[in-house]
Amino acid sequence: MAAEPSPARSGELDPSAPPSADPDSLLAAEEPVRTPGERRPRPRSGLSYALLGPAFVAAIAYVDPGNFATNVQAGATFGPLLLWVLLTANVVAMLLQYLSAKLGVATGKSLPELCRARYRRPVVWGLWAQAEAVVVMTDLAEVVGGAIALHLLFGLPLWLGGLVTGAASLVLMPMRGRGRRRFEVLMAASLACLMALFLSQVLGTGASLSTAADGLVPRLSGAESLVLAGGIVGATVMPHVIYLHSALTSDRYSLSLAPRSAGESGGPPDDRDRPLRHRLLRHVRADVLIAMGLAGAVNVALLVSAATLFHPDAPEAAVSLAAAHGAYERLVGPVAALAFAVALLVSGLAGTSVGMYAGEVVMGGFLGRRISVLLRRLLTMAPALVVLAAGGSPTGSLVMSQIILSFGIPFALIPLVLLTRDPAVMGRWVNRRATTVCAWAVSAVVVALNAALLVSVFGG
Repeated sequence: MAAEPSPARSGELDPSAPPSADPDSLLAAEEPVRTPGERRPRPRSGLSYALLGPAFVAAIAYVDPGNFATNVQAGATFGPLLLWVLLTANVVAMLLQYLSAKLGVATGKSLPELCRARYRRPVVWGLWAQAEAVVVMTDLAEVVGGAIALHLLFGLPLWLGGLVTGAASLVLMPMRGRGRRRFEVLMAASLACLMALFLSQVLGTGASLSTAADGLVPRLSGAESLVLAGGIVGATVMPHVIYLHSALTSDRYSLSLAPRSAGESGGPPDDRDRPLRHRLLRHVRADVLIAMGLAGAVNVALLVSAATLFHPDAPEAAVSLAAAHGAYERLVGPVAALAFAVALLVSGLAGTSVGMYAGEVVMGGFLGRRISVLLRRLLTMAPALVVLAAGGSPTGSLVMSQIILSFGIPFALIPLVLLTRDPAVMGRWVNRRATTVCAWAVSAVVVALNAALLVSVFGG
């Protein structure tokens, strides 16, 4: 007997629509709630902006202050040597964010929710603990970066700048319903702002293509470059937004995976939602490619401008972000220094709000529990305030936080690959064999890099 398809939940696309139903009309019917006066997108066979946005929230995490610190330090110390690491990490990030987004679309659940449903309790608690540590390290980078920016712009003490950054993130936190779309637009605007600021930096420094091309040949130069490469990977592949992205897409649109019955002739099950699935996948891919492409361009511009300006004539720029700000002012002018500080502030404010959002998804998914936004804000920003108040090196803490983040990547990546390759979880959305092979290869490389980092840092 054929299984009766379950009724579509609120926010899901109806899989029981007749075969003749136009996918565009289905997508138009499932648009997110619009604010008054917002222009209604016209149904069309191409891309609809109403279905884009989740990847832009995730992409903000890839241009956070930790990226500033590692990219400036890499460019000032080694020139363009580590550009190939940055580009490779960005391609890896695209693959992981696509898999995360597809998981949410296919199942209507986030990665933490699926882990809680399918793994034993000790495993789930372990995954939750390391994910919360990742969120704390992420927030350390965002709050410290915002504090440095406020100090450079307005002369605020670092500890006070940290408090202001944390308080501002509460205002930027997305609300349910209409506020979520506004949050996506705000993050896209922040990404565009960063792109404009750093493109102007590259043009202002007169960076040449030959300088960038020197960094495309895979090679390292000693243990310090390996540590920085690990920091770049940790700053460019962000595990907390792997969790978050699946949650963002799971409640934007999803399809029921109830199996279709075979026809009377004994043929294959009817795949009436195939055109709709293909169009959703096309939007997910476009969303990830556009957003992550912009984030990658920002990071490349930052590293190349640092390599052009600071290597080897201004090595002091690698010491701290404040020193880099001073070097920009001395070598290029006050406008370039101001653009750097403003970009750092935008990055810190946007990044810490995304980090808080990810923290809610992590606890809600793994444990099925929530705490108040204010309590979460206080708990996650406490380590950053301790670092700032104790007078430790802010930039050094940024780089170290990114190295620690790199160790959290496998714990998000391995469950992601296991779930997206499982037909029982993904149904018709299951990974192709080539996709799974690429994902496992990435996992192996990241684990090997982490092992090499451990040997380099602790083995002398």
